[in-house]
Amino acid sequence: MASGASGRRVVVVGAGVGGLAAAVRLAHAGCRVTVVEAAAEPGGKMRTVDSAAGPVDAGPTVLTLRRVVEAVFAAAGARVEDHLHLVPQPVLARHFWPDGSVLDLHADSEVSAVAVRDWGGARAEQDFRRFHRQTARAFAAFDAPVMQSPRINPLAVARAALAAPGILPMLAPGMTLDRWLRGLFREPRLRQLFGRYATYVGGVPKQVPALLGLIWQAECAGVWVVEGGMHRLARALESLALRGGAVFRYGTAAERILLHWGRVSGVALADGSTLAADEVVFNGDPAALRGGLLGRAVQPAVPAAATEPRSLSARVWSFAAVPQGRDLLHHNVFFTDDPATEFGPLAAGKAPEAASHYLCAQDRGAGAPPRGPERFEVIQNAPPLGGTPPTLQEDTRCHAMMTAHFARMGLTFGPAPDQVTMTAPQGFARMFPGSQGAIYGRSPAGMLAAFRRPTAQTAVAGLWICGGGAHPGAGVPMAMQSGLHAADALLAAAQPGGRTSVSMSRPTAMPGGTLTASRMTDSGPSASSGS
Repeated sequence: MASGASGRRVVVVGAGVGGLAAAVRLAHAGCRVTVVEAAAEPGGKMRTVDSAAGPVDAGPTVLTLRRVVEAVFAAAGARVEDHLHLVPQPVLARHFWPDGSVLDLHADSEVSAVAVRDWGGARAEQDFRRFHRQTARAFAAFDAPVMQSPRINPLAVARAALAAPGILPMLAPGMTLDRWLRGLFREPRLRQLFGRYATYVGGVPKQVPALLGLIWQAECAGVWVVEGGMHRLARALESLALRGGAVFRYGTAAERILLHWGRVSGVALADGSTLAADEVVFNGDPAALRGGLLGRAVQPAVPAAATEPRSLSARVWSFAAVPQGRDLLHHNVFFTDDPATEFGPLAAGKAPEAASHYLCAQDRGAGAPPRGPERFEVIQNAPPLGGTPPTLQEDTRCHAMMTAHFARMGLTFGPAPDQVTMTAPQGFARMFPGSQGAIYGRSPAGMLAAFRRPTAQTAVAGLWICGGGAHPGAGVPMAMQSGLHAADALLAAAQPGGRTSVSMSRPTAMPGGTLTASRMTDSGPSASSGS
């Protein structure tokens, strides 16, 4: 496929994992790739912050669906194991409840079933086994036509559903994750545990489709920790792209995507320079395009339904400390008493009254933890920015909620994380323009949400999109898959007879040179793109 694309100038805007995956694929297919990134290093939301114990992850914490990572490396003729040490996690996560109960879930589903029985009794085990069987059938049915496909084919989905026994209840009209789990589990703590999967893509259990239960199958198929931290993955992808001839320009914000006679012609940068481009891959929140932050000319690239409503945001603490009181693993979840105190306010766009907290003990996934301070990341769900941005008082209340929750559950840190270690929705909004602080792009709420998420090809000729805001969705493997989708769609269009014309229907879900603006070049307002 490289012949038609060889020598084409491609500018990738944003060095998140989607943009990095696209850059790897395109550079090794013969394109002249330049990646522009407003931040000082690659990774996008896969970022780190400094601490006394070294760089702490402040975004994704583990890898699932390893096959996607392997596909990106294979596009460069490389193997993952030659660049990264991925450590499999036999225990997926440890779950703590206020009543003192603790449940470990394992990569081996049979071991998990036994653990559930020992923790919750025979009925809980029976329900868990039924949940595992149903999600396994659904994952096998929908993996290819939904997650691996560059766009969702409703007919293929329907055929897959009809061919898989026992999964039709998951697809019933109005079947939310919460409703489906209530029909499966008699144990409320298991409903609370698996209902939390809604938050993995920025939703709440009573609003997202039941099919999000498939996340269990992605997890029990394998969870890996990247030794040294997730940012090592971003650096490895950067290295692969560089090996293919890609050029990276950090600290360089894209202000406008330029068009000439309706087709992409370049990217204007915040430093006043311009990169000529035959194609542009945008790895940022699609809402930035829709909002005109990359120029008026590309606002029609995606429809409003592809960007609204917004997903959840978060408050994230990244810090180093010595923990005391609880035996932690790499993945830990500390649940609140009543999920309604968290998800009720979040569904209304408000901060939770009480919240569960995810805790990543970064140094516990790849060997014995250090004797001194360890690195930690804590995540508390939050609404995106609405009409009234959160106040300092609200941030302070949520910080106090977090520290008090851990203390009640018997976990303390020395020193205790202070508020300056927290990234709030306002911070995410600044780092990722157009996002309103939403971490996962468009909200997954509603039965048709997956069909409304934009796919690689936009309504502007030569402009492609990828990242967690595009199909197939949020999460490291999904964002990387979207980068491969964007690259492959671009390469296919570059072939003789490939489709390069502008489609005005709904988008289906290289050193750069300089360019002189023409009378057809967009001259809209400038804004930093972020990634």
